[in-house]
Amino acid sequence: MDGRRRNPYELTDESPVYVISVAAQLSGLHPQTLRQYDRLGLVSPDRTAGRGRRYSARDIELLRQVQQLSQDEGINLAGIKRIIELEHQVAALQSRIAELSAAVDGAAAAMRQREAQVHASYRRDLVPYQDVQQASALVVWRPKRGE
Repeated sequence: MDGRRRNPYELTDESPVYVISVAAQLSGLHPQTLRQYDRLGLVSPDRTAGRGRRYSARDIELLRQVQQLSQDEGINLAGIKRIIELEHQVAALQSRIAELSAAVDGAAAAMRQREAQVHASYRRDLVPYQDVQQASALVVWRPKRGE
């Protein structure tokens, strides 16, 4: 979520609106296949109060992806589950990187602002210059005998 309040009736890609028969038709899969994918944890739709499955547009896309990986790539369901988990992990890490990058940018801006304040506080008085004559002196040190 982006921090703004959303209209509770606004539909998004994550809104659970499709019953299993419609989701099966949209994904090109049999409803029993959708139930199996749910049992295996591949695609877990939201549930109504009566425990009926409700699929979102994002769920439909994930069903298509699972089918493509299974049919076209020959990946078994356990492998597909691992791929999905890793994709979720990558997405979470990318989100965290974005958060940390924003925090670093904010800290750098605050540091530059503070540095500018420090520089602005410097005294700009003229300091009298005195020409100092350097004397050339040679000092020879000789240790006493017995030391």
